[in-house]
Amino acid sequence: MAKNYVAAIPMTSIDAATFTGNYQAINAAGLPEACMLVRLINDSNRDVTISYDGVNPHDYVPSTERLELNLQANSQPNGYVALLKQGTVLYVAAAAGTGFVYLAGYYNPRD
Repeated sequence: MAKNYVAAIPMTSIDAATFTGNYQAINAAGLPEACMLVRLINDSNRDVTISYDGVNPHDYVPSTERLELNLQANSQPNGYVALLKQGTVLYVAAAAGTGFVYLAGYYNPRD
């Protein structure tokens, strides 16, 4: 049964100095839980493209900006649950730069 509180997954990051222009996983092991809120914080000097399959571009985060996916707030119809699936790997692509891109997420514990 779902609890009446949220918990955070461990934050992951990728160093912009390792960017090659190709997609690289920011969380190679995938999301440890199904998340209702995901934040990508681009604290690098490069604009980054985000992919959810490692092949196709799906989103874009300018340098020093963030992307917040509040999935539960957008579930349809109202009262349904919308989560980013456990095990989902997120990818970023950009030219090499300085700084880091961070991934944070929040989920509803069930135990």
